[in-house]
Amino acid sequence: MASASSSFSTLHLNFSPQTSSKSTKHPSLSIRHPIIKSAASEKQSISQPPLPKAAPPKIRKIPGDYGLPLVGPWKDRQDYFYDQGRDEFFKSRIQKYKSTVFRTNMPPGPLISFNSKVIALLDGKSFPTLFDTDKVEKKDIFTGTYMSSTDLTGGYRILSYLDPSEPSHAKLKNLMFFLLSQSRNRIIPEFHNSYTELFDNLENELATKGKVSFGPANDQAAFNFLARSFYGVNPNDTKLGSDGPSLVTKWVLFQLHPLLMLGLPRPIEDGILHTFSLPPFLVKKDYKKLYDFFYQNSVTILDEAERVGISREEACHNLLFTTCFNTFGGMKIFFPNMLKWVGRAGVKVHTELAKEIRSAIKSNGGNVTMSVMEKMPLLKSIVYESLRIEPPIPAQYAKAKRDFVIQSHDAAFEVKEGEVLYGFQPFATKDPKIFDQAEEFVPGRFIGEEGEKLLDHVFWSNGPESGKPTVNNKQCAGKDFVVLASRLLLVEFFRRYDSFDIEVGVSPLGAAVTVTSLKRATF
Repeated sequence: MASASSSFSTLHLNFSPQTSSKSTKHPSLSIRHPIIKSAASEKQSISQPPLPKAAPPKIRKIPGDYGLPLVGPWKDRQDYFYDQGRDEFFKSRIQKYKSTVFRTNMPPGPLISFNSKVIALLDGKSFPTLFDTDKVEKKDIFTGTYMSSTDLTGGYRILSYLDPSEPSHAKLKNLMFFLLSQSRNRIIPEFHNSYTELFDNLENELATKGKVSFGPANDQAAFNFLARSFYGVNPNDTKLGSDGPSLVTKWVLFQLHPLLMLGLPRPIEDGILHTFSLPPFLVKKDYKKLYDFFYQNSVTILDEAERVGISREEACHNLLFTTCFNTFGGMKIFFPNMLKWVGRAGVKVHTELAKEIRSAIKSNGGNVTMSVMEKMPLLKSIVYESLRIEPPIPAQYAKAKRDFVIQSHDAAFEVKEGEVLYGFQPFATKDPKIFDQAEEFVPGRFIGEEGEKLLDHVFWSNGPESGKPTVNNKQCAGKDFVVLASRLLLVEFFRRYDSFDIEVGVSPLGAAVTVTSLKRATF
């Protein structure tokens, strides 16, 4: 979680690319598409007439429809989850309407959401409209066309559901920046400690069973790391013990079940979990355990909250949500996804990455720092490429504040005030008109000056990777923190191992990664 705000400036989690002409290029993993340079002279004659302005695209009616009340949303939900599947749901409509912008219904629909109508934005040009606070608002539209009960968050509308125009937004976001700032010296050492425990346990279980699931071990390590680095406490030394990840997962399920496939029989999953909201009282005791843990171990942050006019109770509910839903949830989904793509990249990439990491650390006296990781271009590119090809949060929503025109690559469309916009991020960040080899994992894609320019089109954080979270936008307060933690995972992994093998399955949230071999470092 990072920002350009004054309260956070001391953390120095600035991962914006250096656009120097001396940018390092990786010899064997460079981007495979050519860099096209203009043959025209940079100096134009004074008498040369200016080029004519391109004609604005013709306004086109937004294609698609919502169908009959109740029936249309239900039918689209069946297509989305079961009859077509998520990706084919979007691909088929792009082909049908010959447009990456169209009208459709998004799950869950009735009886959880009675207004499932959205305008889908499925290309890299229209997608950034979702971040334009002059045109759209984000009030109560965080998870989709429905909002989870505030009974799951202590009766408060949490920061993620607030629009920047609301007075509480700036106070709460600044509090998250303060959380990061006061924990800055613990982040790198506590990540090392928590993930050393993870790798030790993986090796022991791998030796006895021949394979080991990465997910549960990562959940425990991620929760321990966040508690130790943000709040200076080891959960195992408290009443919470090792229960944190399971309690969080259950609580998150009560918020996201309308959007998940859990592998249950269709009549149960769709007839219940996609149609009715699970009652919050079923997780009330679990949530209280988490709340007590955060309240007891965040005294400094709660003091700061009171100083700026936020009650300790509201602040604590927000700290819990930010740590558990946003940050832990992101690590739970993204870390296995990233290991999946790196594992599939093969031994050559593993060797190059291990050499880069070990060499840079050695040149820094054996110390891992944020500055030394800036000298690892392949590491940085692989993290960005993982975020591009499979962003941890695939959906973005916003509501039009006023009438305006939105543009795709091929057309322009009129959006009316109050209409809901939906962006499916994996289509935007795999837009073939922006990225060459868009469907492929290219480890060196973001290396060099031209590669760094592509970060403008990586949107995982509710804004471009080249952007900065501030109190005036909805970009993730933890953008730079997540990038840092993701780099640290690969640093710790390839300091210890030369290569690894995995098996990949599916889970309701991201990939299910099973480690089948770990080759200890030999150089």
